[in-house]
Amino acid sequence: MNFVPKELFLTKGVGTHKEKLVSFEMALRKAGIAGFNLVKVSSICPPDCKVISKKRGLEKLNVGQIVFCVLSENAVNEKNRLVTASAGIALPQNKEKHGYLSEHHSFGETDQEAGDYAEDMAAEMLATTLGISIDSSLHWDKRKEIWKMENQIVKTQHITQSAIGKKDLWTTVVAGAILIL
Repeated sequence: MNFVPKELFLTKGVGTHKEKLVSFEMALRKAGIAGFNLVKVSSICPPDCKVISKKRGLEKLNVGQIVFCVLSENAVNEKNRLVTASAGIALPQNKEKHGYLSEHHSFGETDQEAGDYAEDMAAEMLATTLGISIDSSLHWDKRKEIWKMENQIVKTQHITQSAIGKKDLWTTVVAGAILIL
């Protein structure tokens, strides 16, 4: 049996509840993926895998289906603490080569900071497989410029969910890439 995904979509959600597990379920519901049996996989985006809309992706899945994903999750039960989950993607110019997906979860980072970090990780993993070496101490914007100039990385993006913790409640955030066979 061939389990190579042909499409993927990005999604995110946040949930709150007095129980951590239920707050996670609420975040999955907001993301639209609570009805699936999610199986976390590592970071490879298969060759020629197309990024589609969440709406189109959900239409292709059935409740109860086993669904592979790269999912970032984070939770907090501290009032006013910023919690973030982010997923990044980097796709090569050559569609016969694989790309990378990444997950990042943090505290105290804005959506942009966490998203840039996740996107940067995916791009760096892809760049190293393409033989592009970049000084990792350079700021994200500089590295992104170099990767674009090398003309081997065609697309990077991220999806990020953040929330601020509430007193006496768990707040869970999720962000991920849902893979469709």
